[in-house]
Amino acid sequence: MSGMSGRRTIAVLGATGNQGGGLVRAVLDDPAAPFAVRAITRNAGSGRARELAARGATIVEADLGDPASLRPAFVDAHGAYVVTNFFESMSADVEKAQARAAAGAVKDAGVSHVIWSTLEDTRTALAGSGVPELQGTYTVPHFDAKDDANAYFRELGVPTTFLRTTFFWEAFTQGLGPRRGEDGTLALTLPLGERRLSGIASEDIGRTAYGIFKRGVELVGETVSIAGEHLTGQQYAAAFARALTEPVEYRPMTVEQFRALRQPTSDEFANMFRYYHDAEAEFTGDRELSKVRDLNPRLQSFDQWLGLHLGSFTGL
Repeated sequence: MSGMSGRRTIAVLGATGNQGGGLVRAVLDDPAAPFAVRAITRNAGSGRARELAARGATIVEADLGDPASLRPAFVDAHGAYVVTNFFESMSADVEKAQARAAAGAVKDAGVSHVIWSTLEDTRTALAGSGVPELQGTYTVPHFDAKDDANAYFRELGVPTTFLRTTFFWEAFTQGLGPRRGEDGTLALTLPLGERRLSGIASEDIGRTAYGIFKRGVELVGETVSIAGEHLTGQQYAAAFARALTEPVEYRPMTVEQFRALRQPTSDEFANMFRYYHDAEAEFTGDRELSKVRDLNPRLQSFDQWLGLHLGSFTGL
């Protein structure tokens, strides 16, 4: 639908979160935007929702757990961004149910272009690796559930671009970043060996989605796999050292050592890092940075992202 300005509406799930918020801000930041933005949130009264409203977004309340609330949120929208949050429920079944509900809602609303935020199926790459199956037959549930959910959009004939994301650099601020040892030395400890880890600033996921919407129907039916950089553990440690202006060692650990930390997400993340290690060539190869930059000229390097977010790290 075109608003009074003649701009078509993009409805964005997760509008106050990382990915959806990045897309909403990308539209609002562009004075020549061909789109208006409808920010879908569970709480229109939240501080983040009010900030987006003050900048010109239309705020609509809806909940992925309540399919009936979703349908009105997409009515008359030209585009829709669909993202689910596995880590809220920690359940592949819940995530798939949410994706199915969203696919049905955008289909019923007749949305012309949907971007579904998804990931690869890890099960083939990890077959025979000895990693434990989780939640039934998954190896990395938050990857595998999203890949399974691709079928909901295809089976309903929803005009979809499948946006495959990757490791968010924000995870470094949530316990995966460098730690200072008893001797005062900073060390980055990851179960990567010498392999590369594709990472991205979460803000750039939304910015790239905006580039896809601007590109339009030529990307309907396509899979677009994205990253900001592909770096080894040593290269990540070197970037931290540059930003902090002190040495940071890279100390690789094994996946099983990581699993033995016994955090709530230890099994999920241990299997994830094993996948990043074993499938490195294909995973990084599918994420051609020049193509991502074509869609998102503002794509950040890790050094750039780190310079903006050093204040988010604690214990350094």
